[in-house]
Amino acid sequence: HVQLVESGGGSVQAGGSLSLSCAASGPTHMIGCMGWFRQYPGERREGIAAIGTSGLDIYYSDSVKGRFTISQDNAKHTLYLQMNSLKPEDTAMYYCAAEEGACPAQYGPAWYSDSRDFTYWGQGTQVTVS
Repeated sequence: HVQLVESGGGSVQAGGSLSLSCAASGPTHMIGCMGWFRQYPGERREGIAAIGTSGLDIYYSDSVKGRFTISQDNAKHTLYLQMNSLKPEDTAMYYCAAEEGACPAQYGPAWYSDSRDFTYWGQGTQVTVS
């Protein structure tokens, strides 16, 4: 099965930037969509960005739109999340996720995704903004 390993988390001051990476291995040809989630203590994972394998389908939650950028390098089987203008409320555990099907579509003014939309998960990396 697909395996995902995140890296790049850490601590930063408000207004700063961090970049996360997620390396995929295994049968990566099965992946149709990859995404980033975050989870606050005691709460459900929240989808914040997703990108289809073709790169044409890109989605962001309202909470990060305009500040975060999702991208991928298919040759390296690696997903990225560039996080700019970080706020204390961005402090959370961040997870990489992958799914064999298409990315969850946007049906209204905002894009939402929860953990049931994705099958494969990384172990998570902590981001702390102070």
